[in-house]
Amino acid sequence: MSTPTIAAIETSIFRLPMVGELRWGSQSALAEARHVLVRVALSDGSEGVAEAPPRPTIYGETAATIVAIIRDELAPRLIGQPADTAWARIALIPNNHTAKGAIDMAVHDALARSAGRTLAEQLGATRERVRVSYILGIGARDEVLAEAERVVAQGVRVLKVKVGRDWDDDLARIRDLQSMFGDRVDLYADANETMVAADAAQRLAVLRDLGLHYCEEPLPVEQVRARAALRAQTVLPLIADDSAFTVRDLQRELELDTFDILNIKTPRTGYTESLAMVELARRAGKGVMVGSQAGSTIGAARAAVFAARAEVEHPSELSFFLKLREEITDRPLTIVDGWLSVQEALSVRVDPDRLRAMTLRAP
Repeated sequence: MSTPTIAAIETSIFRLPMVGELRWGSQSALAEARHVLVRVALSDGSEGVAEAPPRPTIYGETAATIVAIIRDELAPRLIGQPADTAWARIALIPNNHTAKGAIDMAVHDALARSAGRTLAEQLGATRERVRVSYILGIGARDEVLAEAERVVAQGVRVLKVKVGRDWDDDLARIRDLQSMFGDRVDLYADANETMVAADAAQRLAVLRDLGLHYCEEPLPVEQVRARAALRAQTVLPLIADDSAFTVRDLQRELELDTFDILNIKTPRTGYTESLAMVELARRAGKGVMVGSQAGSTIGAARAAVFAARAEVEHPSELSFFLKLREEITDRPLTIVDGWLSVQEALSVRVDPDRLRAMTLRAP
């Protein structure tokens, strides 16, 4: 049976209000989720959907540019072509990470439906549940601690704590979290490239001695030699995120041995390139976790299915939806004692009425 072709690609910009802001790095902040839903229809009538989260300060994409690149460049290259060749065709366009990633995930979703199998079966995901973490941003200490208390009550058992604007305040916040939760909650840090090479090892040692499990991107990405030297000191396991946007980036990082755990974000590498990255990391003996790039429930569900692959052994960032006041899905996701059900993730669908209510006028 021949592979169906791609018949249509549609985009919708939607806005979801958040509970407070997410602050990270030296000055970045996110006050609402203004994302793009990408829908792919195949010639046999099968459809798939995925979420593209624009992050202008990270990828240089906005909702408007995602819609434009899909409309003007990516969709014309795909319409009428076999669905299983989609990634090879759109990979020819550089950058535009989440636009391409969302198309690729939607294509996989549609192909799974076309073949009569689940998305988990399509991706080779075998776990029944995945352990999740929650991104705890920088802010007023009482607000951050109240947020942590709220999400732990909702089932979170791992907190990824943003650090980097005020070291003393960072440490005080971490100690407060440990006093509040004790051994019930695991902590790790995300420095978002804010440390400096001169004292990064000392700061990592402080985090290690406090009991944190690892640190994500302590040094600026461009300081490749310094990052390799820091990794060689084995002070605290390091997570690669911004330094490994693509397979090409990952190959460089593996060659220089700059990290211990790879944070794969399916919204920016789709499923196709993410699968290749998992394989490269596995061969090199690196750990893997999955990030959802501050995705809503539909984005978290799509990332959670990928995180159910056997190679993903570390907690994955699949609980950002706890920061959202509204949703576009027909049901919520629930976290039970730190775990998210893959079957529940597979069951999530976009609710047409909710999507319509949250959709913004296209640019």
